Amino acid sequence: MLDIVTFGSEATDAILRAKAEPIKDVNAEIKALAAAMLESMEHGRGIGLAAPQVDRSIRLFVTRLDDDEPRVFINPEILLVSEELTDYEEGCLSLPGLYTNVRRAESVKVRAWNARGKLFTLEASGLLARVILHENDHLEGLLFIDRLGEKRRQRAVQAYLKKIRM
Repeated sequence: MLDIVTFGSEATDAILRAKAEPIKDVNAEIKALAAAMLESMEHGRGIGLAAPQVDRSIRLFVTRLDDDEPRVFINPEILLVSEELTDYEEGCLSLPGLYTNVRRAESVKVRAWNARGKLFTLEASGLLARVILHENDHLEGLLFIDRLGEKRRQRAVQAYLKKIRM
């Protein structure tokens, strides 16, 4: 089981805010990391987890929705997002207990490598699109709170920090 990095200290915030590096080779180490990330994500009751959240600054994330197969995205590239936006309550394993509505594109087209080293393109909408965009943000050093307006973000961060320091 991998430890999940949580927001709230200089050390952890640095890894969560760094832009992740591309993966050069889909090797046994990357496959093992992806499998461990899926296990940690499910243990944490999440539906997505990015490598920076387990202290690895590489371009890898995993997803699994309740009724879906687990997915591994290596070096993902967002090709297209819809103009249609929707609001939905998001949370994050790196900000446990914080939930707030976030506006994101309703659909996305992404290209990535899977755990077998095969390139694939996926068009997704609804919750899967949201999870892909959320996890891809982690690879860019962004958190879901960065998608909020300034006042909402400040309130959310203050409430979260107060909660974790209790």
